[in-house]
Amino acid sequence: MKLSGNKILITGGASGIGLGLTERFLKEGNQVLICGRREDVLAAAKAKFQGIETFVCDLGQEQERIRLFEWIKMEHSDLNVLVNNAGIQNWMKLGDGDFYQKAANEIAINAMAPVHLASLFAGLGSIHTIMNVSSGLAFVPLTQVPVYCATKAFIRSFTLSIRHLLKDKNIEVVEIIPPALNTDLGAKGLHDAYPPVSEFIASIFEQLKDGRNELTFGTSEPRAKANNEAVVPYFNMMNGIK
Repeated sequence: MKLSGNKILITGGASGIGLGLTERFLKEGNQVLICGRREDVLAAAKAKFQGIETFVCDLGQEQERIRLFEWIKMEHSDLNVLVNNAGIQNWMKLGDGDFYQKAANEIAINAMAPVHLASLFAGLGSIHTIMNVSSGLAFVPLTQVPVYCATKAFIRSFTLSIRHLLKDKNIEVVEIIPPALNTDLGAKGLHDAYPPVSEFIASIFEQLKDGRNELTFGTSEPRAKANNEAVVPYFNMMNGIK
């Protein structure tokens, strides 16, 4: 992936990893668009980085994803990078009264939205890169966040498949695989003891410069590596890759 001169859409780009990506892509000389549900958070990001454009939408809703895509087609038809970053994390137990509703919302935002957006944007014509944010929890689940882990395992599998399927369109598919980082994912304070987003961003951009399409950091690296050693030979065999 070339690191400058792009027009990039980052979902959930106003906080956490998304905000870190926004800042770094701007520094690399790109035009950045971000979307999210919270207008005040988007406004704060725009005040901090005045070169960005923002779009308010709820990616958990199918019609909102279509509305986002229509805006891109009308106003930014030269967009060439999609970053599927938006996600939520619910700490919950199966017996909780609101478990199913929380799970449905988590699946909609973490899994259905990236699938839908990848499908829409792959047909845009100008797209040359799709980046999906999975997690180290895709490989080893944390049981307190059961649905979150399942959605990230889904994204991991989906990313492997579309990387192969989109080769004939010359669309590169990159997987960003973070470990726990110091963000507000799940709730404020839960991840304060973990590495800062800035260290993670610096590391994955070095990997992008090296041409890697699976970007790891800290404890996510051995988890992804172990998975690849077991899975890649079978993946290649099943899909006719030599």
